[in-house]
Amino acid sequence: MKEYDLIVIGSGGGTQISSPAFDLGKRVALIEESKLGGTCLNRGCIPSKMLIHPANVASIIKEAGKFDIKTEFKSANLQKLLRRINHKTDSDSKGIKSWYNQRNKNFDFYDGHGKFVSDKIVEVNGKRITAKKIFIVTGARPLIPPIPGLSGIPFMTSTDALRSRKLPRKLLVIGGGYIACELGYAYSALGSEVHWLVRDKGLLQREDQQLSGTFTKVFSARENVHFNINTTKVEYKNKLFTLHLETNSGKKSKITGDALLVATGVKPNTDQLGLENTKIELTEKGFVKVNNYLETSVKGVYALGDCVGNYLFRHSVNFEGQYLFQSNYLRENKPIKYPPMPHAVFTNPEVGSVGMTEEELVKLKIPYVVGFNLYEKSAMGMARISKDDFVKLLFHKKTRKLLGAHILGEEASDMIHQLVYAMTFGATADNLLEMIYIHPALPEIVRNAARNALDRF
Repeated sequence: MKEYDLIVIGSGGGTQISSPAFDLGKRVALIEESKLGGTCLNRGCIPSKMLIHPANVASIIKEAGKFDIKTEFKSANLQKLLRRINHKTDSDSKGIKSWYNQRNKNFDFYDGHGKFVSDKIVEVNGKRITAKKIFIVTGARPLIPPIPGLSGIPFMTSTDALRSRKLPRKLLVIGGGYIACELGYAYSALGSEVHWLVRDKGLLQREDQQLSGTFTKVFSARENVHFNINTTKVEYKNKLFTLHLETNSGKKSKITGDALLVATGVKPNTDQLGLENTKIELTEKGFVKVNNYLETSVKGVYALGDCVGNYLFRHSVNFEGQYLFQSNYLRENKPIKYPPMPHAVFTNPEVGSVGMTEEELVKLKIPYVVGFNLYEKSAMGMARISKDDFVKLLFHKKTRKLLGAHILGEEASDMIHQLVYAMTFGATADNLLEMIYIHPALPEIVRNAARNALDRF
């Protein structure tokens, strides 16, 4: 049985450990059963944003009339668009594999499914290997709800939606979270008639409720969104999907479309790892239990990323991977300390958030002050004819430090970064007003929101 210094199971965020460890001269085994690069490169962040950007271009064309520009959106070639996207991501994935295959000393790449046979022994392609340290970075996959009739029919998950070769005439989307909003919006902007079936009262329900409420209002005014409704049964016949629906009040109806996207969350890829052969513990939802060092209940075995579920972002698993590499191979092992963790939702309107929501502050009884400003109350916001977009800042009432920031509107994923920086280094409302803002750039809205908070302390 071959022994390594470390085994990494998963080639997404796991590369933050495997590659630098190899550069240190460690004997490394990397296991991956799918395309190299993980969810982000192959079926997540990168291909979805390569699809959403053209969708945004289409939206700009459609909305040009409000700027007194006469133009017309005719059609989009989804087949050609996704072929280009898939070619790029597949080429990048193959490039990673080529790089690994050239590391013929101290680095073994196992193209197959890894499974634990005991606490520190992993079997892959019929071979058993072991290591001083093992890192589980197996990610997550789409969660498929137990809706009668769903099994065995050709519905799409987020993975399939990024590999489709046909623009549906009418796409049905089950879900109201960020994946449903992002991919459903992209298909709608590119020409499909899209209907969202949402069991909650609004969209993006995990966001700050003021942001979620405004997003829901703006999005549903433009799109076909059906709220407080459950899909009780799915039928597929003559290449058409029929969804049987029931509202919370018991009213029943049906809706039919030629494509169905199920986007109801994710589940960790831990159920086929053979963890029952180990002392590694899981949560009720199947996530790997880890301590403050990201170590599992088996000493020397660590887990990170989506399979742990502390955060479900590529930037968070990158942070965790860098932490584990440094704490295990470069410096004293200290507990992980997460800085403020931002996120964005790349739909229309765009969302950028970091820190606590107003509801969390209320629940924790933390005294706070709100700084709020609409895009339209700025020069650039007026130029863009922004009506509902806003910046919302949450400050501690006594220390005046920034505790949370939530942005709805154009370039929100970029705008949020100055507030991530501010939170990371303990900035106050006063600090945000000490800097000079370029006039008339969008970040002036952040300044105006900070000014707005001053009168409330």
